[in-house]
Amino acid sequence: MVIAGDQSAIKTIVWGETECAAVHDASLQLLEGTGISLRHEDALERLRGAGAAVEGTRVRIPRGLVGEALASAPREFFLDSRSSGLGLHLRQGETYFGTGPDCLYVRDLATHERRLAELRDVEQMAAFADRLPQLDFVMSIVLPADVDNRYDDLSQFAAMLRGTGKPLVVSNPQAGDSLPAMQELAGVCGSATSFACLVMPSPPLQYDHDALDKIMVCAMRGIPVVVAPAPSAGTTAPASIAATVAVGTAEALAGLVVHQLSCPGAPFIFGVGAARTHMRSAVDAYFLPEHFLGNQAACDLVRTYGLPSWGYAGISDASSLDGQWTAEAAVTTVLGAMSRATLLHDVGYLESGMQGSYESLLFGNEMVGYARALLRPVPVDEHALALDEIVAAGPGGNHLASKYTRRHYRESWDSDLFDFTVFDRWRAAGERTLLERLQERVADIRSSPRSHTLAEQVETELATRLDELRVRLEATRRKEYA
Repeated sequence: MVIAGDQSAIKTIVWGETECAAVHDASLQLLEGTGISLRHEDALERLRGAGAAVEGTRVRIPRGLVGEALASAPREFFLDSRSSGLGLHLRQGETYFGTGPDCLYVRDLATHERRLAELRDVEQMAAFADRLPQLDFVMSIVLPADVDNRYDDLSQFAAMLRGTGKPLVVSNPQAGDSLPAMQELAGVCGSATSFACLVMPSPPLQYDHDALDKIMVCAMRGIPVVVAPAPSAGTTAPASIAATVAVGTAEALAGLVVHQLSCPGAPFIFGVGAARTHMRSAVDAYFLPEHFLGNQAACDLVRTYGLPSWGYAGISDASSLDGQWTAEAAVTTVLGAMSRATLLHDVGYLESGMQGSYESLLFGNEMVGYARALLRPVPVDEHALALDEIVAAGPGGNHLASKYTRRHYRESWDSDLFDFTVFDRWRAAGERTLLERLQERVADIRSSPRSHTLAEQVETELATRLDELRVRLEATRRKEYA
């Protein structure tokens, strides 16, 4: 179903105002009645002082507090770039695409084998994503296994800064104490306000200490935070799309309340996650229809709040670069784009988020371009109807040589990764498959000069500051990992 009206605002819809209001009210009932478990003393004190009922770690949040938080959160704000490119204007009606975080494995380009990710992969894949024009922001893509976990977040972040000048979204595996250090490092490289931080609750209806700490530090430091619940129908939520969205909404609203109590007006991005557990494999599979149906329904609900939103696109549950991968990545890119979420992440994911690859990133970039072309407005005006052109060609005529055709053909989507030739031409060109074309293009891109490099002086300062910040954090974190 589609809303008519302004072509630039057309959106697919699962839920209308009545359904959205009902699910919002159900989420408020959960927060007021059942409550949510929050394991952070400062957060509990803030909530207690604001009038919430606090018993141990269980907090029951009155709907008035939720309403105040929704009212104080900004409807739009900017995320800077560290390069000459433009930053991101985060608001309803704008959609940006980016990679995902923290895959444990990467598909090695030389051996084509799945292996544990390393720190060099973070920088190299960020540099690759920087050269893909349809990707607007970058996440870590992989989680390096070869760095000291006392400050793996800073090591990962510095590698991303070296690889790309695009806006970043970090999935910080630690508490909030490293976020000020990240602001310092990003400032050295061009802009301290060029990254956001992803935070996830622990469904159902729980936040651990580190998640809440990041939410509060982000608020107080002005770092945009993405609070992205991921309850799964049948395991951490009832086996119902509406119930799953209600659980996730309650979690996100609780995070919003803590965030706005920490600093009213701080930038907040409302995550929509409504997974479904695939019972035969015990995996939260991305490609299941209910997953994207739930995400779309949740986007409809967040749209009523007027806040920037966070969704999914370009992902696959396949373990290899096969037909399942291309089918799932193509479909989920289009479905993600149709949701009109503000930030769409995980482009290039394989193996349900366990594996990343260059080929999947490149294919995702191609499909994002396709999805954007598919969702362009279709004007109906004098120029678009082109009656003069039709009259000039007349019955039996053609438009191949017209200026109108040449002009508009250049505006149409095209691809040299997809093959549109007939069989004989395809065979004469070497019978190359899509995967072979992707691999060739990956090699070409990686062999070309990087689109983003740090100046020698900046690189030196980054390395020096990184060492200083590691020392600063090491003493604190050594106790945790002893």
